[in-house]
Amino acid sequence: MNGVRVLAAGPRALLVELASGADAEAFHAELLRRRAAGDLPAVREIVPGARTVLLDGVEDRTLARRLESWTVPPLDGAEGRAVEIPVVYDGPDLTDVAAAWGVAVEEVPRIHAGTDFRVAFCGFAPGFGYLTGLPGHLSVPRRSTPRTRVPAGALALAGPYTGVYPRTSPGGWQLIGRMPGPEALWDPGREPAALLGPGTRVRFVPAVGRG
Repeated sequence: MNGVRVLAAGPRALLVELASGADAEAFHAELLRRRAAGDLPAVREIVPGARTVLLDGVEDRTLARRLESWTVPPLDGAEGRAVEIPVVYDGPDLTDVAAAWGVAVEEVPRIHAGTDFRVAFCGFAPGFGYLTGLPGHLSVPRRSTPRTRVPAGALALAGPYTGVYPRTSPGGWQLIGRMPGPEALWDPGREPAALLGPGTRVRFVPAVGRG
């Protein structure tokens, strides 16, 4: 894999910088595969970002040099735990998204629900996953004026990402739908606490007329 740069991040952490988000996802998946197979030196935590992967609690000081020489296969879309999320496509920004995509409003749910998504990384709020899967030409800008209150369970788009708000908060993403049920995206009493962790595959299932 070209463009891999490994930096020290404190005394026992490494930050791996990749050339693209797709490369970061593939590198993260390779780390998990090697750890599961017992081929990765002990690390306490592996945390992916938009174009980085952080390895914390690294004991092997030679690992940085070895990471830069890895051959990493392309991401396998069938790998990882799969989650289905029911959603009602009735968001207030459907018309704007349809215009940005150059399609009729009713085409937005069909296209979105027909896409296989994967959680690239988490952030913004506990349980908020940044999902990739939509082709590049379907990226949409954030709203010029953010909303002061986006309800929990709102399905939203911004740039290349899809996300579901785990709790009520301000937000500037384009809202295209909502979860009709009460299933929590973040529950500290659950293991794992996040329903949508990095590497999780996600499918959105239209739930017309529910909620």
